Amino acid sequence: MRRLLWVSAILVIVPLIALVALAFMVFERQALVDRDAEFTPDHVARAHRIVERNNPSKLRPGDVRTVSLTQEDVDLAANFVAHLYAHGSARVVLQPGTVHVGLSSRLRSNPFGEYLNLDTTLGEASGVPKIQYLRIGKLEVPGGIADGVLRLMMPMLMRDENVRLAAGMIRDLKVDDGKLSVRYEWPAGMPARLQAAAVAPDEQERLRLYQTRLAEASALASGAGSSVSLAELMRPLFQLAGERSATNDPVAESRSAIVVLAFHVTGQQLSTVIPQAKEWPQPAKSMVQLNGRDDFPKHFLVSAAVSANAGQSLANAVGLYKEIEDARGGSGFSFNDIAADGAGTRFGELATANADAARKLQQRIAAGVTDADIMPETADLPEFMPEAEFVRRFGGVGAPEYKKMTEEIERRIAALPINR
Repeated sequence: MRRLLWVSAILVIVPLIALVALAFMVFERQALVDRDAEFTPDHVARAHRIVERNNPSKLRPGDVRTVSLTQEDVDLAANFVAHLYAHGSARVVLQPGTVHVGLSSRLRSNPFGEYLNLDTTLGEASGVPKIQYLRIGKLEVPGGIADGVLRLMMPMLMRDENVRLAAGMIRDLKVDDGKLSVRYEWPAGMPARLQAAAVAPDEQERLRLYQTRLAEASALASGAGSSVSLAELMRPLFQLAGERSATNDPVAESRSAIVVLAFHVTGQQLSTVIPQAKEWPQPAKSMVQLNGRDDFPKHFLVSAAVSANAGQSLANAVGLYKEIEDARGGSGFSFNDIAADGAGTRFGELATANADAARKLQQRIAAGVTDADIMPETADLPEFMPEAEFVRRFGGVGAPEYKKMTEEIERRIAALPINR
C-alpha cells in the first residue's frame, strides 16, 4: 500500500515539476521585441495600392496573381497584428530564402514572467512555410521537430475558416532581394466565402441588434429626408450598449454600436459584409449632421470605427492620408476635417480602451450629449487648401507651422467634455 502511494505521488509530482520547469523556460520577464505600431499616410497609400492591384471585384475564378511585399510592408503588418491580437510586438526580417520572425506577447502578471517570446526562422515552401529554427522563451526546439508538430497541428488549424481560405489560395512563397512574393489562385465562390468568414456569428447578432435599434431611433428622431444630430442618434445605441454590457463584453458592445453608426452615416450597407443584413430593419434615410455639417459625422465615425477596431495610429494615418489626397486634387486640405478625424479617433479609443472605460462612455452618452461635447470648434480652422497653398502656409506635413496647428487641434479635442 505504501509503495502504491509513493508511485502515485511520483506520478503527480514529477509532471507538476516538469510543468513548472517548462513555465520558467518559456515565460520571460523581458520582451524580445518592444515597439509601437506606428502608421504614416505613406503606409496607408502603399496598402491602398496593393489592395487595388488585387481587387477581389476584378478577379475571376482560376486567376493566378502574385503579391510582392517589401520588408517594410511585412514588418509593419506583422507588428500591427501582434499589437491587435497578441498585446505585443513583432519584427520580421526578410533574407534570401528565409523569413526571420521575432514576436513578444504580453501576458497577465504571473510568477514566471509576463512575456511569451518567440524567435523563429521560416523557409520558403509551397503552401505552409517550413520551420527551420524555433525558440520559445529560453527553450530551443529543433527545426525538424517544430516543423513536424506544425504539420500534425494543421488539421486542427484548418478548422478555422480563415486559415482554410488562406491555405487553399496560396500556391507558393518566395523570399528574394528584400521582398516576399506570394503567388495565389482565386478560387470559385471566394467573395461569398470571404463574406461568410469576415464576421463571426456572435458579432453578426450584435450588429443586428444595433441596426434594429438604429432603425427605431432614426424613425423617431426624424422623418425620411430630414436631418438629425449625430449626438442625438448616438444616445439610443449607447443606451442599448449600456444595457447589454451588464451581461456582455462592454468593449464589444461599444464597438458594434460605432460600426453600425459608421455604416449608416457613410451610406454603406452592412449587407456588403453580412449578406443576411438585407433582411434586417433598415434605418430611415436622413442627413446626419455634426456641428451643422454633414461631412463631419463621416470623418468622425470612420475614424472612430478604425480606432475601435484597429488602433489610434492607423485611424490618424487614414485621416491624414485622405486630407493629403484631397490637397492633391480633391476638395483641398482641411484642418477642420483633421479635427473631426481626431475627435472620432479619440472617441473610438475611449469606447474600447477597456471594460471600465467602455461602460463610463456608454453611461455618459446615454445620459445625453450635444455636438459640442464630442466635436471641437472648427469655424476658425483653415480648409479647402490646394497642395501648393497648404505647403506655402504650413510647410507641409510635419513642418513647424503644421505641428503648431495640429497641437492646437489636439488641445481642443482633449478639452471636450466627453474626454474629461
